[in-house]
Amino acid sequence: MVRPYAIKGKKRKNRGEKYDKEEQEHEEQVEEEEREPAKRAAIEKPTEEVEGKEEKEGGEAGTDELEGIPIAPSNKKNNKNGVIFVLEKASLEVAKVGKSFQLLNSDDHANFLRKNNKNPADYRPDITHQALLSILDSPVNKAGRLQAVYVRTEKGVLFEVKPHVRIPRTYKRFSGIMLQLLQKLNITAVGKREKLLRVIKNPVTNYFPVNSRRIGFSYSSDKLAKMRKYVDAVGDDVNLVFVVGAMAHGKIEVDYIDDFIAISGYPLSAAMCIARITEALADKWSIL
Repeated sequence: MVRPYAIKGKKRKNRGEKYDKEEQEHEEQVEEEEREPAKRAAIEKPTEEVEGKEEKEGGEAGTDELEGIPIAPSNKKNNKNGVIFVLEKASLEVAKVGKSFQLLNSDDHANFLRKNNKNPADYRPDITHQALLSILDSPVNKAGRLQAVYVRTEKGVLFEVKPHVRIPRTYKRFSGIMLQLLQKLNITAVGKREKLLRVIKNPVTNYFPVNSRRIGFSYSSDKLAKMRKYVDAVGDDVNLVFVVGAMAHGKIEVDYIDDFIAISGYPLSAAMCIARITEALADKWSIL
């Protein structure tokens, strides 16, 4: 008979502990509410500092977004006049061969071209590849005196190549880049917004600077000149525009050239012609 009283007392004890626990929790809640404003102020201040830091870093990131791919060459000083190259009649044509689109060339697509009544010898995109490498690898470009490179295809498509772009060394990769450019109309740097290659509107003369002299090259020209003497005779205040043919054979026929010259008594490839031009310019501007 004693057991029920023991149980009843135990229940009363648990109820008392429950009341004490609720009262303790109420006191802790009141203390927590009193400390809340201080905590909130302590939290909001670092948040504002972080946001300000992020805005500052964001602004710096916007300024240095193209770090490593400069908009203008770092060695360019005092806004000196430079040189522009135009590659005319470049053999860059895309066609669907089988199930995929490809950049046509005389080695891989000779049968395809013959079936379509086209001369395989006219399809030489490797000439444009070699010419671009010769321009972009020259000391004139390294010194920051190259202003722009423009390429116009046989079909009349005009695109710009930035002076600081790195053209692929192998023809296979170059072919892939050209295919992507002619289909998507531009190519951007990896993780960047800058367009390294982009298709632009004709005519190319819209992009020439004021006071520019436009020189074309042809083996058939009656005016044979030594390149070094020719560039030395041009004033330092004149922007030089050199127009070189990027085709296997033939002559460039454009109406914006001021002077047609030949720089050798023998036919030269586009890459060799460009090499002679850049060497003469390097001597003129004392670029080693």
